[in-house]
Amino acid sequence: MTWRTVKQLADAARPEELFTGQWQNRPSVLDDYKPDLDDRWNEGGTNAWKLWEEIVPLGYKGSYQRVRAYLHKKRTSPRPVVARPPSPRTVAGWILRRPEILPEAEQLLLKTVRTQCPEIDALTRHVRAFAVMLTERQGERLPDWLAAVQQDDLPSLHTLAAGIDRDRDAVIAGLTLPWSSGAVEGPCQPHQMIKRQMYGRAGFNPLRKRVLLAS
Repeated sequence: MTWRTVKQLADAARPEELFTGQWQNRPSVLDDYKPDLDDRWNEGGTNAWKLWEEIVPLGYKGSYQRVRAYLHKKRTSPRPVVARPPSPRTVAGWILRRPEILPEAEQLLLKTVRTQCPEIDALTRHVRAFAVMLTERQGERLPDWLAAVQQDDLPSLHTLAAGIDRDRDAVIAGLTLPWSSGAVEGPCQPHQMIKRQMYGRAGFNPLRKRVLLAS
């Protein structure tokens, strides 16, 4: 090497400064086929030999080693760090929790998800509207809620709405009136357990006797 070449290499502050010379940016027989290789790489094709076999029928006249070197550069180059998408369970938790108690960071994440997915945006609106009816006893809004659900392409929610619509009067009463059957749920639990224990084992009379003795 000449002293000028040695000085240039010694004074280089960054590796990119060494990439100079007559061999840099030189046209390659692979240039016309790099878009095909990039597409196959993005689809998950990483086998250099198979990709070389795919571009040969397209007119590639170069060697397999050139394809291998190009893919090796892609394989060893640093990849951009991307955020991991939230799981369905996490998104469901954001939707089901009260908006006012949701941390600001999670509110922003849910907003991003709703922006990118119209179905989740519609689902969030319907779930929160139903929660307001439930907590504020606004049963008179149920017919409008059912009609709004039917206008969106949400098959699973349509199934729920159809079940509610079959018992519309009872659901409206439950969402409006102050009375609840919760007070009798506790005393009924022992009787339900006895019924499950006796199911398929005997007739009604032994079951009746066990219930009366338990009472």
